[in-house]
Amino acid sequence: MINGEKNIDEPIRWGMVGGGRGSQIGYIHRSSALRDNNFKLVAGAFDINAERGKEFGVNIHVAEERCYPDYKTMFEKEEKLEDGIQAVSIATPNGTHYEICKAALHANLHVVCEKPLCFTTEEAKELEVLAKVKNRVVGITYGYSGHQMIEQGRQMIANGELGEIRIVNMQFAHGFHSEAVELDNPSTKWRVDPKIVGPSYVLGDLGTHPLYLSEVMLPHLNIKRLMCSRQSFVKSRAPLEDNAYTLMEYDNGAVGSVWSSAVNAGSMHGQKIRVIGSKASIEWWDEQPNQLRFEIQGKPVQILERGMDYLYPEALTDDRIGGGHPEGLFEAWSNLYTRFSFAMEDINHGSNLNNVWYPGIKAGVEGVRWVENCVRSADNGAVWVEYK
Repeated sequence: MINGEKNIDEPIRWGMVGGGRGSQIGYIHRSSALRDNNFKLVAGAFDINAERGKEFGVNIHVAEERCYPDYKTMFEKEEKLEDGIQAVSIATPNGTHYEICKAALHANLHVVCEKPLCFTTEEAKELEVLAKVKNRVVGITYGYSGHQMIEQGRQMIANGELGEIRIVNMQFAHGFHSEAVELDNPSTKWRVDPKIVGPSYVLGDLGTHPLYLSEVMLPHLNIKRLMCSRQSFVKSRAPLEDNAYTLMEYDNGAVGSVWSSAVNAGSMHGQKIRVIGSKASIEWWDEQPNQLRFEIQGKPVQILERGMDYLYPEALTDDRIGGGHPEGLFEAWSNLYTRFSFAMEDINHGSNLNNVWYPGIKAGVEGVRWVENCVRSADNGAVWVEYK
């Protein structure tokens, strides 16, 4: 159980790029990173408007002289300080991730980056090589993977409780963009602009989340080929899709599907993953994240609850408040930032004491690769393509 005691020797000195006033995800980054004293926020380039960014930084107790006008200035100035930043989080629109991440690695900084890592597999692999050369952590904020019931599912599958895995059914299908809300909402407008968001909308923004959950729970499965069909029901979003269906075949004979949608009218969030084996199935829904549905063929349904003693020890490690009390997305993100800090400390001290999984550079590469293959399939008439 996590109870606030010291996890690492000293908090990692940390900065942010983006995440300022009006950011959808800036606050959850800060709350999650700072919660367990694994990180200390000492600098930031919080806004494309330098004065507004400085004002915001001072209001969250960052020293005025360390509130920078842009990330390049921050990296240059901080590198010269004895107590300069050791890590940075990137919370900016998609089209900037590649250049900022690359610059951060060249500045010998650990990185936590919003997904997608970049737009092409070629760029992603370049960052992967650079991270290895620089011996730096690159974490990707697939925040839902920090829920402890995902770890429970991972352990159940690894221990054979489901039997041979046959089907993986995934979706992230909400309804909040069933109309052209981007006309009046700047934080949505950039998400449907190909120049800023890249070659896809819901495939990259939504579909990669349950895809990564499947990678956590089923690390032995590898996609062999896939077929994708994508639609722009709000016509002004074309060529970007607001709905997509992806079918996948794995190299062990299992099959999978991902429904990615922002036009599922009436749905609040709609992210689910169901893993079906030869003996039993499990299902997790992010609107009820403290529960895991366990269905054994021929027996009554079991609802496994977060924080209970019958869970695997690996799942209970991420527990923060004990059974019965609900935990949510902030706790899940905090768990991920704790994992990031463990990995960073290991590298900083040249050790491998923690040996934890986390959504790292390979997860970033795989997300970009999946979207690229989906777009290739869809744009060629929804044909099966070999996964490459």
